[in-house]
Amino acid sequence: MGLISNGTTLLDGGSISSGLAGSMNLIKTVTASSSGTISFVHGSSSVVFDNTYSVYCIKGINIHNSTSDELGFNGSIDTGSNYNVTKTTTHFYVIHADNGTQGHLYYNASEDLAQATGFQNLTSASQMGTNNDDCADGELWIYNPSSTTFMKHFLARFPYMDSRSPQYVYDCYTTGYFNTTSAIDAIQFKMGSGNIDSGTFKLYGVS
Repeated sequence: MGLISNGTTLLDGGSISSGLAGSMNLIKTVTASSSGTISFVHGSSSVVFDNTYSVYCIKGINIHNSTSDELGFNGSIDTGSNYNVTKTTTHFYVIHADNGTQGHLYYNASEDLAQATGFQNLTSASQMGTNNDDCADGELWIYNPSSTTFMKHFLARFPYMDSRSPQYVYDCYTTGYFNTTSAIDAIQFKMGSGNIDSGTFKLYGVS
């Protein structure tokens, strides 16, 4: 039997109702190929990033980098002319080595931003590996980016393999807010150095 509240099914057979959780609507897919940056700009190349949806999700799939560094992101309030929105963030990660050692949970304050305009790292201080089979995958969620009343919150989770031997798996969590009441109308990803050799980025609106 399902759990129904005010005519809305909340639980159905023990699972959250898909109608309550929302639907993922694919807006745009961008494939990296030795790309310095990957951008989603509202109104450009069929990208929708406005009040059409109150929640957006960008998925990164099989992201492979040319140099051992960190993947970061930033927002824009001028349709991509500048990516320098003020942010306050926090970041932590879990690691485990492929030889079975060093299972730890870490908070590294150097990954945080405090009212800063630079790119926020989605991966962590131990940089992404560059072996042929190394990659990062993850999701970035952004809430009500077109609001001109409130600050805009975001959260992300990105696992990846690092560049050490033995290799470590990192599971990185990032959250924070864009400290602006201007609408965020573009998002950009880039490595700290080098290019994004390959990978797929998908922008979804959640209805």
